[in-house]
Amino acid sequence: MPARREDLFARLEQLGVETTTHEHPPLFTVEQSRALRGEIPGGHCKNLFLKDKKGQVALVVVLEDAQVDLRTLGPRIGIGKVSFGKPELLMALLGVEPGGVSPFGLINDTGQKVKVVLDERMMACELLNYHPLTNAATTTIAAGDLVSFIKSCGHAPEVIAVE
Repeated sequence: MPARREDLFARLEQLGVETTTHEHPPLFTVEQSRALRGEIPGGHCKNLFLKDKKGQVALVVVLEDAQVDLRTLGPRIGIGKVSFGKPELLMALLGVEPGGVSPFGLINDTGQKVKVVLDERMMACELLNYHPLTNAATTTIAAGDLVSFIKSCGHAPEVIAVE
């Protein structure tokens, strides 16, 4: 059974990570997020759950305004040509449904099957915002604390210029 939001917050607390969470109606697009977020500080992000034909999977996390060329991204991150992963694979690996994808889902990837790629422009932000396993809330976390969380899930995030 995938981790729940309470499990995520317990892990963050165990790591000594401070976060702030804002509740809101479920959001599915960057446009919906922009309209409802108000004055939540920090970089607002989008998350690309990708796979190649060999079954390699990557979570690529960038700022919401990033322009990502999927045709060239796969080889740049060390996998083949990529496409978006199916909802069933997303649920199996990160324990979330479409709209809820974020680095927080890595808590469910106990087999470390997902390659984690963080955009360097995003990581230059002091604070970052992601859905906490559900798209009905937004959690703000410090960039360094995000990396600590990802490492606590057994992943070694790669920071590159995605754009």
